Amino acid sequence: MKNPLVCALFVVFGFFFSGALWAYPMGPDIDPERLLQDKYPTWQIDHSSDPYPLWTLSKNGEVKAYAFATDPIVKIPAYSGKPVDMLVVMAPDGKFLWTRVLDHNEPILLVGIPEEALTDFVDEYQNMSVTDRIRVGSGEREGMISVDSVTGATVTVMVVNQALMRAARTVAKQYNIAGLSDTSAMEASLNMEFMQTASWETLTGDGSIRRLNLNRGDIDDAFKGTAAEGVDDASAEQREEPFIDLFYTPLNAPAIGRNLLGDDQYDWLMGELKEGDQAIAVVANGRYSFKGNGYVRGGIFDRVQLLQEGRIISFHDLDYYRLSDVFIEGFPGYKEMAIFIARAEGEFNPAEHWQLELLVRRQIGALQSEFVSFYGDYLMPDAYRIVPEPVIDELESEPLWVSVWKEKAFQSSVLVFGLVVLSLILFFQDLLVQRPRFLKILRTGFLIYTVCFIGWYALGQLSIVNVFTFIYSLLGDFRWDTFLLDPTIFILWCFVAMSLLLWGRGVYCGWLCPFGAMQELINELGRKLGVKQWELPFVVHERLWAIKYLILLGLFGISLESMANAERFAEVEPFKTAVMLKFAREWGFVLYAASWLVVSLFTRKVFCRYVCPLGAALSVPARHRIFDWLKRRPQCGRPCQLCANECEIQAIHPNGEINMSECHHCLDCQVTYFDQEKCPPLILKNRKKKKKESIAEEIPVTQV
Repeated sequence: MKNPLVCALFVVFGFFFSGALWAYPMGPDIDPERLLQDKYPTWQIDHSSDPYPLWTLSKNGEVKAYAFATDPIVKIPAYSGKPVDMLVVMAPDGKFLWTRVLDHNEPILLVGIPEEALTDFVDEYQNMSVTDRIRVGSGEREGMISVDSVTGATVTVMVVNQALMRAARTVAKQYNIAGLSDTSAMEASLNMEFMQTASWETLTGDGSIRRLNLNRGDIDDAFKGTAAEGVDDASAEQREEPFIDLFYTPLNAPAIGRNLLGDDQYDWLMGELKEGDQAIAVVANGRYSFKGNGYVRGGIFDRVQLLQEGRIISFHDLDYYRLSDVFIEGFPGYKEMAIFIARAEGEFNPAEHWQLELLVRRQIGALQSEFVSFYGDYLMPDAYRIVPEPVIDELESEPLWVSVWKEKAFQSSVLVFGLVVLSLILFFQDLLVQRPRFLKILRTGFLIYTVCFIGWYALGQLSIVNVFTFIYSLLGDFRWDTFLLDPTIFILWCFVAMSLLLWGRGVYCGWLCPFGAMQELINELGRKLGVKQWELPFVVHERLWAIKYLILLGLFGISLESMANAERFAEVEPFKTAVMLKFAREWGFVLYAASWLVVSLFTRKVFCRYVCPLGAALSVPARHRIFDWLKRRPQCGRPCQLCANECEIQAIHPNGEINMSECHHCLDCQVTYFDQEKCPPLILKNRKKKKKESIAEEIPVTQV
C-alpha cells in the first residue's frame, strides 16, 4: 500500500496547477479619464495636476463634480504593503456620486475573495458624504455610519475606508467643499465672558495694550538709501527726541474695552458696531500724527492701517470715532486719541495675530514723497481669547493600525492567552509527557482551538507570502505600519520568531498552523475509525522532503520578477481555501485543498511533510535554535527503533537522531522516553534493577 500515496500526491498537484492556471486572467490597466468619459458622456472633463491629479466635471459651464484617484493624494499601505487605488467622483456639496477600484495588490483578493466583494464594498459609499463619520464593521455607534466588512479581508476594507475618506477630505479642504477648510475651523475668538478690573500699567504690562515707540533717529535711519535721505534729518543731539509714542489695543474684549472706556461708553460703542465689526483704540504722543493733517471727510486715513494674513484693513471717515474719555486707572493722558472700526467685510479677527502699520511720509518735492512703514505686532493674551482645541480629523487622529487593534482587541486577547498556555506546555513538557492521557486531551483541545479560533475565526493562518513581504520590506521601504495592520498575524509572527529561536520550526507547524492542525485531527479521526495507515519507506520519505524546498526556491525566484505572480503561485498552499475562505470558493481550489485533507486520513500531515513552502522557510532559521529539549538515550536507534517507528511524520532517522528541521514537536517521542513500561531501554534497566534486587534478597545475611 505504498504506491497509492505517491499517486495521490501527483493527483493533487495536478488539481493545483490546473486550478491555478485557470483562475488568474491578467487584466489591462485602467485609465481613469476613459472611465469618466464612459460614465458621464455628456459632461465636459478638464484635467489638472496641481497640487494633485484632479478632474473637474462640468455641464453648461456649471461644475457638477470633482473626480480624483486616491493613491496620488494619500498613500496608506494595505496588507500587501501597497495602497489600494480608487477613483472617486464627488459633488460640490460633498456627496459621493461614484466610486471605483482602479488597482490593488491584496493577496487575499488576488487569490481568494472575488473582486466583486471589494467592488460591492466600495459601491456602498455612493450617496454618502465627505462629512460623514464612517466606520467599518457591524454595530451601531452614535453619530457614525457603519459599512459592512468583507469576510476575510477586514484589514483591506479598513484601508479602503481610510484612503477614500482622507483623500476626499483633502480635496474638500482644497476646494472648500461641504464647509471643510484648512484654516477657518482653527481660528481663536474673543472671550466675551472674561472680565477683571485692571490698571493701565497692568494692561500694558501683560501685552493687552501694545506700544510702538519711535524717536527721530529711528525715522532718519529708515529713510537712508531713499530719495528722502537727509531731508529734515535730526541733529546728533536731536536723534533721541520722541517722534511718536503710540499705543494700540482692540476694544471688543470686555477685559480691555470696559477697563479703558468704562461701562457706559463701552456699551454705547458695542451698540454702534454691526455684527463682525471690531473696534481698535489708538492713542499717541509726539511730533507725528497718526491721523494725518491731510485727512478730510469722505477720505481715508493714510497713515495707519491693519495687516492680518496678507489682508490690509484700511479706515475711512465712517470708521472713525473720537476718543475723548479714558477711565482706566493710571492712564497718563495722550494728545491724540482715536477709535477705528475694522468692518466685518475685512474679516479682521483681533484674537489672532495681527499688525498695526504706521506709514511715515517725507516730502522731497512739490509733488513727490517717500514713504517708510513701521509695524507693531499684536497677539492678545490667552486669558482674553478662546483658543479652540485642534480639530482632529478622526481619520487622522491615530494610525490605522491602532484602529485595527482596537477593533480586534478580543481576538488579540484570546490569541495571547492561547500562546501563554502553549508556552507553559513547552516549558513544562517534561512533566506533561509523564501524564500521557492528560497531554493527549490537552493537545487535541489545543489543535481544535487552533483550527476553530486561530484559523476560522481570527484568520490567523501564516503563509509564505508573509515571509516574502517581510523580506522585500527589509530590502525596500520598511514600515512597521504594514505589519501591524493585522494584529493576529503580527502576534503570531512575533511568537513564531521567538519559538524558532528557542525550540525550532516544530512549535508552529505542530501546534499553531490551522491547516496542519486540521490534517492532524482528520488523521486522528481516521485512526479511531480504523482507517489503514500508509507509510513510505524512509529512503523514499527522505527524498520527498526536498519537494517543499524546491517549491520555496521556485516561489522566491518568481517573486524576484513579480511579487503579484508569486502571490498567485503561492496558492500551492491550500490555506486560503481551507482556512481563510472556509472552502467557499471555485471548485478547483476546493478540490485541491480537500484532496490534501482526504490523503491525511491515510497518512499524517502529507502536505506539511513534503509540499509546504512555509515549513521549508521556517526550517532555515530554526537550525540556529538555542535549546534541544527533546531528550534521547544512547540506545535510541542502536538498537531501539520504537520512537522512529512510532513517529507519525517520520522525523526520526533510523539511527535515532531527531531531524529538528522536520520535527513538529508533538512530544510523542518524549511520552515514550519517560514511559517505564514502553521504552525498551527503561524496561531493560528496570529488569536489571529488579534482578539485582531479587539476587540481593536471596543472599542470606550472616550473623556475627
